Amino acid sequence: MSIPSNIRTVPPEELEEQKAYASRVREHYARRLGGRAPLACVRTFGCQQNVSDSEHMKGLLAGMGFSFTDDPEEADFILFNTCAVREHAVDRVFGNVGALKAVKRRRPETLIAVCGCMVQQEHVAQKLKESYPFVGLVFGTHVLHRLPELLFEALGSRRQLQSIPNMDGVIAEGLPVRRDGGFKAWLPIMYGCNNFCTYCIVPYVRGRERSRDPERILEEARELVAEGYKEITLLGQNVNSYGKGEAHGVDFPELLRRINAIEGDFLIRFMTSHPKDATPELFDTIAACEKVSRHFHLPFQSGSSRILGLMNRGYTREQYLALIDYARRAVPDIAFTSDVIVGFPGETREDFEETLSLVRQVKFVSLFTFIFSPRKGTPAARMPDPIPAEEKSAWFKELTDTQEELAAERLAGMVGQRRRALIESRENGYIEARLADNIVVRLPDAGIPLGEYAEVEITEAKSWILIGRLAAQ
Repeated sequence: MSIPSNIRTVPPEELEEQKAYASRVREHYARRLGGRAPLACVRTFGCQQNVSDSEHMKGLLAGMGFSFTDDPEEADFILFNTCAVREHAVDRVFGNVGALKAVKRRRPETLIAVCGCMVQQEHVAQKLKESYPFVGLVFGTHVLHRLPELLFEALGSRRQLQSIPNMDGVIAEGLPVRRDGGFKAWLPIMYGCNNFCTYCIVPYVRGRERSRDPERILEEARELVAEGYKEITLLGQNVNSYGKGEAHGVDFPELLRRINAIEGDFLIRFMTSHPKDATPELFDTIAACEKVSRHFHLPFQSGSSRILGLMNRGYTREQYLALIDYARRAVPDIAFTSDVIVGFPGETREDFEETLSLVRQVKFVSLFTFIFSPRKGTPAARMPDPIPAEEKSAWFKELTDTQEELAAERLAGMVGQRRRALIESRENGYIEARLADNIVVRLPDAGIPLGEYAEVEITEAKSWILIGRLAAQ
C-alpha cells in the first residue's frame, strides 16, 4: 500500500516557490528597516514534535533574513507554535497571546502569528479570529512549509490571515532547520496518528500516519553524526508503526538497525512508542544495537483493562505486562518511563487500584502523570464523568507519592555504579550529565565540555536525581 492519495508529498517545485516568497520577505524588511535584520521571536508549547517543527520554521525564517530574539518586546515577528493535548496548555497559550496585545499597541508594525495543533481545531481558530484580531497570521499543522508565502501575504493584509486546511497531512522534505541544541538533535521519522484513542485530539490535528522515506532519514542521521551530534532522538506520534504498509518494506526495528550501523560515537533515542505496536523483534533489536538507548518510554495510561478498552488503546493490562516481561528478559538493563491518566470518565476506585498495582509491579524510572482533560471533539469528552474533581486529585497525589517512593528505591540501588553519561549543562560549579536510561547525575564541574561523554561514579541518591563524581581513570 502506497501513501494514500489524500496524503501528499510536497513537490520540489512548490518548495522552490517558497524560496521566491522568502526573497520578497527579505526585500520587504530591507526597505522597512533600512538594512537592519528583522528579529523573530519563536515560542514553542508542547511536545518534542512541536520543538522540531519550530526548528524547521526557524530555518525558514533564517532564509528570509531573520535573526532571533527571546524578547517579544523587540521582535518584528512573533510566532507561537501551540499544543492542544491538554486544556491547561490551551489556556496557557491564550493567556500568552493576550499579553501580546500590549506589544502590538506599542509596536503596531510587529506581526504576530499563532500556529500548530491548537489552531487546527475549528473552534480555536474562530476564537482567535473573533477575540484576538491583533494576531495577523494563523496557520495549521499542514502548511508549515508555506511559512514564507503566508508571512508575505500577512504583511500586506489588514485583516487576520488564516490558513487551516482540513486534510490528512503532507510530507515536506528538504526544509532548512535551525537547531536549538549543539549536541542533541530531533529527527522526525513520521507524522500523524491512526490510533484514535478516545481522549486524544492528536489524530484530528496532526492527520493520518505518514512515514518518511528511510533513505532521507538515514541521510539526515549521517549529517547529524558528521556535524558532531551525540544524541539523536527519532520522533513520531507512534514510532513503532513506522513504515507500516509502505512499499520500501523498512519497519521500525530495521530503521534502528540501519541508523545504528552509521559510524560514530552517538546515542539513539526514540519517542513515542505505542504498546500495541511494540514487538518482541523491537526489543531484540535494542539488545543487539549498542547505540540504541536502554531507556524506553512506553505509555500505559491505565492499569485497568476495562478503562483501556474505553480508551481504545488496543491492548490489555496483561498484554502490557507480558511486553514488559519480554523486554526485561531481552534487555536486562532496560529502564521504562510511562504516561498515566488519572480520572478517565467512568474510572472507579477499583480501576485506579489496578493502576497503582501495575506501577508497583513495573517500577518505572519516572512517570508523566495527568488528570483527565476533556478535549472537544473527542469521544471521551462526551462520556459520563461522575467522579468528583476532589477525588481525582486525591488519586493523583496517591499515584505520585507511590511513584516517588519507587523511584527513590531505584535510585538508591544505583549508588556505587560507574556509568557513561552525556554532559548536558553547567551552573554554579556543577554539571549535569544524563545516563543512557535518561536519569540525571549532578557532579562537581571538572571542566569537561558540554556535549562530551564521561565516565561517572554514582555516590549518592536524592529523591529525583543522582549525585556523583568523575570516575577515576
